[in-house]
Amino acid sequence: MHPVLRYVTITALFLLFYNLFASAQLYSPSDKKATAETSALFFSMQRLLGAGILFGHHDDTAYGVNWKFEPNGSSDVKSVTGSYPAIYGWDLAKIEHDSINDINGVPFKLQKQLVKETYERGGINTFCWHMDNPANGKTAWDTTQHTIKELIPGGAYHDVYVSWLDKAAAYMADLKGSGGEAIPILFRPFHELTGNWFWWGKNTSSPDEFKTLWRFTIDYLRKKKKLHNLLIVYSTADFDSEEEFLERYPGDDYVDFVGFDNYCYQNVAEYQTKLAKRLSILDGVVAKHHKVACLPETGYEQIPQADWWTKILLPTLAKHKLSYVLAWRNGTTSHYFVPYLGQISADDFVKFYNSPQVMFQDRLTPLGVYGKRNAGESVGKW
Repeated sequence: MHPVLRYVTITALFLLFYNLFASAQLYSPSDKKATAETSALFFSMQRLLGAGILFGHHDDTAYGVNWKFEPNGSSDVKSVTGSYPAIYGWDLAKIEHDSINDINGVPFKLQKQLVKETYERGGINTFCWHMDNPANGKTAWDTTQHTIKELIPGGAYHDVYVSWLDKAAAYMADLKGSGGEAIPILFRPFHELTGNWFWWGKNTSSPDEFKTLWRFTIDYLRKKKKLHNLLIVYSTADFDSEEEFLERYPGDDYVDFVGFDNYCYQNVAEYQTKLAKRLSILDGVVAKHHKVACLPETGYEQIPQADWWTKILLPTLAKHKLSYVLAWRNGTTSHYFVPYLGQISADDFVKFYNSPQVMFQDRLTPLGVYGKRNAGESVGKW
């Protein structure tokens, strides 16, 4: 099929799905004061459930395999498929120290520019935060003390934590579109919270302590700092039951998306089995709590299996109503999670991109997920 005809056909199909799902019951953001663009985004992502899983990539336009900070809109995803991803992941880590660069060396000035470019082309931005330990200044991976107890109101390092929130809030408040509006952000604090490798993990706090910190954090950002452009993502690590997934859940008033991080290692069959089981558990959580399901981090480092995208990942995801899936970053020639030109799984990644069950930037842009056509948008441009 001619590329133009293919694009028109696929766009028409997705617009049809989009309109069909528009009449379904939609849930409002947990922030009752969410901005118009933020509410529109949340409604749009609900309407798209079942019409195509949005594909994302962390730090996609900042750097990739054998390139870094290029001014021409570089992207390993785009170089292989011809399209940017629909979801772009970023990290707030090191903003707490007034650093000029984030944890992966991306200048915050550049990151801010890339976030705006993403928004203006109709893409979606999501932020995690590998925050250093406020109790001792060590990294996010420091688990030497009962940190969360010291950060909640009344804790010895509560004021330090608040000062760090202030810095992140100021940064996120300054992420604005060309019309001066706040850019909506999928904010994913305390990710992989059921693991034992971060200071906010299950081995360094009780469930009640964790819930208290989560609620304080979101309330502070909303009520004190007036950030109403955040959709909140509750993202765990391993779990084997609904009860385990929800053990530290802070409540429906503090969450919009629910998901988990799940990586593929050498045992591909085990990855697929665990992923399928956890997605099924997530289906039950979504039905009861009226949230939106996602897979905020996944991937297979160096993707050594040539058909991993269409034989392992896609068939597993396609059985569930999942909003988005995000692959981790392409940091070095030995640490990458999406293919670059010539990589063994590149051809299969193109097949993955071409599947009507997946949506990249080019299929997302015409839908205007923020409730309006995006600046400079023309169908087919991206």
